[in-house]
Amino acid sequence: MAVKKGEMVRAIREKLENSVEAKASDTRFPAYLFETKGEVVDIKGDYALVMFGQVPTPNIWLRLDQIESF
Repeated sequence: MAVKKGEMVRAIREKLENSVEAKASDTRFPAYLFETKGEVVDIKGDYALVMFGQVPTPNIWLRLDQIESF
């Protein structure tokens, strides 16, 4: 099932840790990506912009296959 704008999601650890994006940057991902709700605020192509509002952090672009409904 496709993720939609406004939906609450979280990152899938296994897909994010083994991704090309992870290998290109710091692989020490914060726990809130996997444990708290994030809201999809925009979708472009294969990526979703996710806002994690429970903690003061910037929005993050994640591939659609790296997130799941929460």
